[in-house]
Amino acid sequence: MADAAQSDIHTIFEPNTSTWQYIVADAVTKDAVIIDSVLDYDIATSTITTSSADNLLDIVKRHNYKIIFILETHAHADHLTASKYIQQTLLRAGNPKPQICIGKRIEEVQHTFATKYRIDEAEYVGVFDKLLDHGERLSLGSLEIEVLHLPGHTPDHVGYVIGSNVFTGDSLFLPDVGSARCDFPGGDATALFKSMSKLLSLPPDFRLYSGHDYPPNQGEGRKEPRAFATVAEQRAKNKHVHDGVSMDEFVQWRTQRDATLGEPRLLHQALQFNIRAGQLPTASEHGHRFFHVPLKVPEDAWTWGVETQG
Repeated sequence: MADAAQSDIHTIFEPNTSTWQYIVADAVTKDAVIIDSVLDYDIATSTITTSSADNLLDIVKRHNYKIIFILETHAHADHLTASKYIQQTLLRAGNPKPQICIGKRIEEVQHTFATKYRIDEAEYVGVFDKLLDHGERLSLGSLEIEVLHLPGHTPDHVGYVIGSNVFTGDSLFLPDVGSARCDFPGGDATALFKSMSKLLSLPPDFRLYSGHDYPPNQGEGRKEPRAFATVAEQRAKNKHVHDGVSMDEFVQWRTQRDATLGEPRLLHQALQFNIRAGQLPTASEHGHRFFHVPLKVPEDAWTWGVETQG
């Protein structure tokens, strides 16, 4: 396996959803991957645009990279993935088809949310090109990508190890942010603590790249997003799982904290889109495409549509 110094890493922050997107390439062969891409979505107008994804494609073109894999760490609940758009755009430009990959437990997540949102199987079964298992290895030129199953935030969550760099998704945030919520279906605070412990057992100089960053922006704290912290820094300073924090302490705190959190702004749209690997919902006979958004009503609302006698 090539030395990690042969990898080029581009860190691209998408501020509307506070998402870190990554392009990682073999500096010699120019084979590359895109990790956790973002498709722009305006909730007020229900409009999709592609500026963020096109920026990634511009970087790819500028550096003459060949995208081999488009990697997802999990089915995101806070942004729409650009995976399918990027794949199809590259294909239309005459490039080989990159594989869209995600952890194999996505099938559990797909079934859960397809049932909730009444999505037909034809729209989500087989939409990912490759489902990855823990310990699986992918070749990227002279580099190698190792897949880590990191459940807790979601059951399908995986991370990607490339040399001494680990792309952790939402399994671990920057030290002054801490950890991700665990209250989505299939989430588990105990599992997340174990996943974070797995990451923190890596060599101290390994870089842990986060899926998001939310700078505290208070007092003398930092105001600019950071993409990574080392294992040593996380073990010393992570506000939720630094050395000395027990699993019971973390689980109790995380569970209590999650009970106070509201829904992510793009929860329903993101989940319906992302279990399709970024494929658009089927158009209706009028050419419209729809997301289902749950309606919250008062307890007595069932009577509103009932005709009364007399």
